[in-house]
Amino acid sequence: MSLDSPSIPGYIDYQRREFCKDIKCEIQTKLEESAEGSTTYEKVRDICKTDCRYTTYQFHHWLIKKGYLIVRSKN
Repeated sequence: MSLDSPSIPGYIDYQRREFCKDIKCEIQTKLEESAEGSTTYEKVRDICKTDCRYTTYQFHHWLIKKGYLIVRSKN
């Protein structure tokens, strides 16, 4: 299943930065204060790309707690 494919019927897809918003990440807050595409926004966004303050472990367990399923196609 590609990222642009439709949801599985009866389920909702994870929305971009949903984890960040839910845990009230201070970097996410700074992103929301900046205009998307601005120099400031891109500098703050680089922090997310290269120096996220949260681990994959934390994100994965948040997904489980929120009832998300991680699925992949048989192919």
